[in-house]
Amino acid sequence: MSDTYFLDPNIGRSSSVGSFRSAVGFGRFAAAYRDGMSLLPRPDDVVAIPTSFGRVRAYRWGTRGGEPLVLLAGRQSSTPLWRANIEPLLGSRDVWSIDSIGEPGASTQTAPLTDTEDQVAWVDEALAGLTSDRVHLMGVSIGGWLTAQCAIHRPGRLASAILLDPANTFAPLTAKMIAVSMGSVLPGLPQRLRHKLLGMTAGGASVSDQVPEGRLIASGMRDFAQSVPQPARPSAAELAAISLPVLTIIAGASIVHDPRRAAAAARSIPGAEVELWPGATHAINGERPDEIAERVTRFIAEQMN
Repeated sequence: MSDTYFLDPNIGRSSSVGSFRSAVGFGRFAAAYRDGMSLLPRPDDVVAIPTSFGRVRAYRWGTRGGEPLVLLAGRQSSTPLWRANIEPLLGSRDVWSIDSIGEPGASTQTAPLTDTEDQVAWVDEALAGLTSDRVHLMGVSIGGWLTAQCAIHRPGRLASAILLDPANTFAPLTAKMIAVSMGSVLPGLPQRLRHKLLGMTAGGASVSDQVPEGRLIASGMRDFAQSVPQPARPSAAELAAISLPVLTIIAGASIVHDPRRAAAAARSIPGAEVELWPGATHAINGERPDEIAERVTRFIAEQMN
């Protein structure tokens, strides 16, 4: 299966779509991706879904059918970053993970993403290709932002939305986070400094090439040139108009935003369940996988009753 992950990757192509800067860079990223995937449970299905913006690589664990849980990773992230979460989340429903168009991963972008509508459109088309049922969509960081935007603009395929410390969704990005983001994507930045910047989002935790996830994100930042619009923060009116069941978990020690301000804004969504988890950092999905699985499973069960 390791030879069938990547879907004709863009290498050194037009700046209008995300692409790897060089064949050497792609090789470095692909090796880290394959190493990361080897640590996950073996998927029950691996598919490629055509969309208007490119082909989306998706993985399924479980064979139960019905409304699945679908995962959207964060910026510079892809399916291997859910390593700690897949097994705990497998309970009464299937789990899908999709690599996002425009991010370094195994999906391939073929058309420019010009605005938020384009970004939610590819997700909606990918979900249509996964299942005829509605899905519970869960995203972390920028994947949480994208999940919220789907709940606002394309809610038809969603049974619920689950947001894990979503970036630029309920509160502005902090100056510290902007500095980390801008600094870490500089192609010539020494790897040691790149790892140090990455570690800041996880409360200063050590990040190194000894861990496939660390290699994967560092390579994505170094070797992949993104071409995506800046994420627009939803307006108060847009949040108030969401009618889906929503669970939001804000990391109490996140550097991405002011956690209390973000939690307060999240509560403007009618009926939303909002929790502020003290001590958790923006790397919450890797830090608290069992707690997240228990809370998400309980939340989804509540929607079924």
